[in-house]
Amino acid sequence: MLSARLYASIIALCRIGTGAAFGILIGTVLIQVVSRTFLTSSPVWTEELTRHALLFLAAFGVGLSFRNGELVNVDIVCEMLPLRIQRALMFISAGLTAAFCLILLSPAWMFVSIGVLQTSPALGVRMDFIHATVFILLAVLGLFAVLRMIRVIAGASDGKAEDTTKDFP
Repeated sequence: MLSARLYASIIALCRIGTGAAFGILIGTVLIQVVSRTFLTSSPVWTEELTRHALLFLAAFGVGLSFRNGELVNVDIVCEMLPLRIQRALMFISAGLTAAFCLILLSPAWMFVSIGVLQTSPALGVRMDFIHATVFILLAVLGLFAVLRMIRVIAGASDGKAEDTTKDFP
């Protein structure tokens, strides 16, 4: 059985990754705005770093969005059904999401390996580090889908989005 501590650690890791990417994004955009306002142009590398930060933001944030129901979710029909059927549909949905992610992990890894031969034009960063965001996104989304299934089986969840308001004091 998955311990609550491990589950909380996975959530914390994704929050740290999302927060770090968001912080880099804010800093880079701030540099762009200040440079364009007080100088004639912004540094070339800022636009590229902004794109990379957005990719990492999505990669680490997708699992958290899946967890609290902020990812695309059509539940109008599901909400009208009995709780037992809702739970089964949410379990099946999480299973299909996990399967889809698992199927795409191998092609995503091939995409990452292509990046070894490339570097980004402005920053000179190896593109496999940037392409890894696709792999991370699929791995994190698949992990959170599997975790939802485990929590449904264990009775810790009804399969619906979790209330994350109680995560913070």
